[in-house]
Formats: sequence, structure tokens, C-alpha cells
Amino acid sequence: MKQLILGNEAVARGLYEVGCSFVSSYPGTPSTEITEAVAKYPEVYAEWAPNEKVAMEAAFGASLAGRRSFCGMKHVGLNVAADPLFTISYTGVNGGMVIGVADDAGMHSSQNEQDSRHYARAAKIPMLEPSDSAEALSFAKLAYELSEQFDTPVLLKMCTRVSHSQSVVETGERVECVKEYKKDIPKYVMMPGNAKKRHPVVEARTKALIAYAEEAAINRIEEGADHKVGIITSSTSYQYVKEVCGDTYPVLKLGMIWPLPAEKIRKFAASVEKLVVVEELDGFIESYCRDLGLACVGKANFSNIDELMPLTVAAQLATPWETGVKLSEAIPPRPPVMCAGCPHRGLFYTLKKNKITVLGDIGCYTLGAVAPLSAVDSVICMGASVSGLHGFSKSQQGAMDGNTVAVIGDSTFMHSGITGLVNMAYNESNATVIIVDNSITGMTGHQQNPTTGFNLKGDPCAKIDLETLCKAVGIRRVRVIDPYNLSECDTVIKEELAANEPSVIISRRPCALLKYVKHSKPLTVDAEKCVGCKACMKIGCPAISIADGKAKVDETLCVGCGVCEQLCKFDALQSPKEV
Repeated sequence: MKQLILGNEAVARGLYEVGCSFVSSYPGTPSTEITEAVAKYPEVYAEWAPNEKVAMEAAFGASLAGRRSFCGMKHVGLNVAADPLFTISYTGVNGGMVIGVADDAGMHSSQNEQDSRHYARAAKIPMLEPSDSAEALSFAKLAYELSEQFDTPVLLKMCTRVSHSQSVVETGERVECVKEYKKDIPKYVMMPGNAKKRHPVVEARTKALIAYAEEAAINRIEEGADHKVGIITSSTSYQYVKEVCGDTYPVLKLGMIWPLPAEKIRKFAASVEKLVVVEELDGFIESYCRDLGLACVGKANFSNIDELMPLTVAAQLATPWETGVKLSEAIPPRPPVMCAGCPHRGLFYTLKKNKITVLGDIGCYTLGAVAPLSAVDSVICMGASVSGLHGFSKSQQGAMDGNTVAVIGDSTFMHSGITGLVNMAYNESNATVIIVDNSITGMTGHQQNPTTGFNLKGDPCAKIDLETLCKAVGIRRVRVIDPYNLSECDTVIKEELAANEPSVIISRRPCALLKYVKHSKPLTVDAEKCVGCKACMKIGCPAISIADGKAKVDETLCVGCGVCEQLCKFDALQSPKEV
């Protein structure tokens, strides 16, 4: 049956059809929908893990047991899972194991641009790279065949444009595949004596995979009319090349991005006058071509910064291309902002008002760095706020005690904030961690996490109690506040910063966008009382604006949280009773 589906949904369908029975992932845009989609198939066990390292290790365990398994993550998540990745390359697999990683060129929702192809080369693991939904489905299935044929985990590299674009796929039926578990200490116990013997196995496997890559149908040459130029490309770059060039130039389309087919590349290069490599981010293919002694044009023409676009490709290839209708005016900027009624807003307002240094983390609350709040001093990676706070506090030798906090979300805390808090308690850091508990994993689209009491499928499960957990790792001072209550926020934050020991504040209020959250009626403005002081604008709520010198509330956005009402000294903002 033919269907029009997202690239991520196509991967999920491929997992289903090929008999994958275990999926463990951590949500991260643009990879999230793979796991959400596969969870809808009752034949597949699917879960959200606390972090990507745990997900990969769980998937390996399932593979060891003889089941086909999968773990999915975004590019920065692969950094978290790098420890098991490199060693699983040595052990190999039992049941097929596929690792899905989605890069985010253009940084639509990421803190860096990272090219995951380097991981495949460094870990000596094959990587497949689909260019549309149909390939996403077929490559997912092929990945398991390669995994079991070559005794290796296989990386399946997606990217934002392939993950979140739609194309037609042909769906099939599910096949079951289960292998017997057999104890094999030399293969799976990676102490030095065994690991030394496994390394030559990995090198031999790479040679075998190179031979496969030379003949693989997914590495194909598409003929063109003009051999003055030959293009090597992959993934979305292939789509752009075909869109602007059609069949003008011959193209070597690489579906297996590592290991690369050296002889096929040499043969293709010999058939054209000028070799051009079109790829996003780093010159990965280009460097390989140069290592083969081939002259080629790559990053000198195509930047390693940001996404490629068809117009860029057309310009560099000197190819006429119809760009379509152009807008007569520039689109006004639309910076991201916390939603109306976001529970993080009142907290960040209080932190800014008290001129507190804030080490932030990854999540919706990162927007606390955006004007007018501008309350966050640093954001690095998941969990870095807590660990960074400890280093910041210790290095200042008490000079910043009482004026520095870490802010981390509930899901991010479970992901990688716990160990940082253990370090603070163990090494007696005099600092305060604020866990912003909005009862969900908000940034990636409302996924459950260990603190919500529900699993991926929405079934009730064990709920981690943050207060108890923090006390269990050695934090004696743990307070809970309502971020809608500015007075309470101010009082508790000052008290905990004044304490001469590590402490935790849990700022607890569910995300305003959760379906079960009941809101009050929108606030109204008494124009006669409003003096136009703009105090209500200091929180950056999108529901509040100024019109004709007076505050104005957009009733379609306002959830009646009442934070702005607490800022107005003239009682111009009025909150009706709850519905």
C-alpha cells in the first residue's frame, strides 16, 4: 500500500516491517517522531529512556538477547551515547541493532551544528543515509540485514529535512526475526584481554563492508548528458542537486556514507572532467576523495555553515533555476518566546529582578535568555547547569555564594542533572539548584519522563519523586514553590541562597499547553487605571501588548496565570475567577 508519510514515520514503519521488537530512545528534535510512531505498533516494545546512553545500552541488551533493536536520538544525543557506541563496535551484535541519529543542520532546535558522519568513521561502524521517506523505510530494513550479516551495529543518519518532510512510500508486511542467545565471554566481555582480540575483527569487518559498498545498489551512478561536471552527493543535498540540475550532470548518489566505495568513486571521477562534492556541513566526502588523490571542488564553494538550499546549489553549479515567487517585502523576524502562561516566566522574572547569575540548561526554559527577561548567563548541554554551577561556585571561593543558581528542567534533571547534584552534595558546594518541574518533557513536544508517572504509551508507571531523590543524594534543603506566586518565589530563592550549604528549589507548575491543565479566564485591563508604565511588559508575555499607550491583553492567548497582575501597582490588570 502506498502512503504519504514523514521520513521519521517511514523509519518507524521500516522498524515494524523488519521485525524490530525493542525500541529505547530519548526525545530530541528532529528524531522524536521515530519512537512516537513505532510505539503505535503493539508488536514493538517502545520506551523513553532517561538519556541516550541508557537507551543505547538497553538496545544492546535486547540485541544480546537475540531481538532486533533500535535506539533513536538527535546528533547531540549521540555524544551522550558515545561511550557504549565505541565498545559495541568491538562486541558486535546478536540480533540486529540499529542506531538512529538525526542531525540538525541550520540549528532549528539545537545548540550546535554537528556532523554525525564522523562518529561512523571514528567508531568504525557502517552508516546509511536516506534522502527521502521511501529510502528511510528501505534503509531501515537494510540496516538490520547489514547488522546481522556483518555482526555490527549500524548507524542510520537522518537530518531535519528528511525527518520532517513527506514523500510516498510502499508499505509491506511484518516479518518476525528472533535469534537464540548464547553465552560468549570472549565476544561480549570487553576487558582488555578480550578487547585486544576484537579490534582485528573490527578492521576485517571494515574491509568486508568496503567491498560491499562497492557493489551496493544504494551507492548508484545516475548518468547525465554533460560529463564536464560530475557530482558526488547524498541525503538532502542529493535532492537539491536533482532539483536544480535534473539529468544535466552525472551523479554518484551515496546511500552508504561509511565506509565509502573507493573504487567506485575513482571510476566515477575518471568519467568526468570536473569532480564536485555537494554535502551539508563538513567536507566529509570531499576529504575522502582528496585522500584518494582526486582533485575535487567542495567546501570552497559550499559552506560548512548552515543548511544548503537549492538556490545555493544552483548558483555554485552555474545552473539556471526557477526560484518561484518572491515576496515583495522582507518577512519580519519572529524570535522564539515562552508561551503565554508558561510557568517558567515568573521564576526568571524573579531571578532577573534580584540580579542573580543563572547557569541554564537545555529545554523550553532556555528561552529565559531571551529579552526582555535576559536572565540566563550560560547554556551548554544537558545537565551542564548543575555541574557548571559547582565549578563556578568553587572557583569563586565564596565570592559568588548567595548570588548564583542553576536552572534545569525535570526531564533534563533525570537525563543528566542527577550526577551533577551528587557532585555538589559530595564536594559540599554552597549553591542552589532550581528544578523547573513542568510535569512533562516540553521542548520536544510533550513526551513523558520518569517524573510524570506515565510511560511512552501513556500507561501509569512508577513516578520518581524529585524531593525524595534530591534528599537521597545528600541535599538536606529541598523547597517547592509555585512560579505563578512571585512573592513566594522571591522569598524562597533569597532564603536558599542565604543558606550555607547546597540546596534545591523545585519550581512546580504544569506546562500551560498540557490538555489536562485548566486555565482561568483571560485577564482584562481597566483602561482608566492603566498609566502605561509598561511594568507588565517586563515578563515578555506574548498575550500582553501596548496599544494607544495602554496595556492590552489578547484574550485568545491569555490563560489567566496572574503573573502580570502581580506586577501592576495600579490594579489595572484584573483577574476573573477560575472557570
